Amino acid sequence: MSRETLWAALHVTNWGEFWWVMVGLTGQVMFTMRFLVQWVVSERSRKSVIPVAFWYFSLGGGMILLSYAIWRKDPVFILGQSTGMVIYLRNLWLIHAERRARAHADD
Repeated sequence: MSRETLWAALHVTNWGEFWWVMVGLTGQVMFTMRFLVQWVVSERSRKSVIPVAFWYFSLGGGMILLSYAIWRKDPVFILGQSTGMVIYLRNLWLIHAERRARAHADD
């Protein structure tokens, strides 16, 4: 595949745009991984489970996608990713607070 064909497929015109699209795709892959992790853990448990890794993949993918959205100057994408970040961080905070409380209860 030639560079011109690749760039046309990705709708880019220069190397800077190409690398930003690669950043966006990386974020999307991380974001997708959260669902794959959740699915595998749920299948193994034979019930719906949201593992901690789900929230870390959400946070990592969300941060990368937010960076990409800011570069694209896309207000809809920026709003969606930034509000998601608050939810992911809050869930991780609650998970770790519960673990700390359990650790102190065991002392």
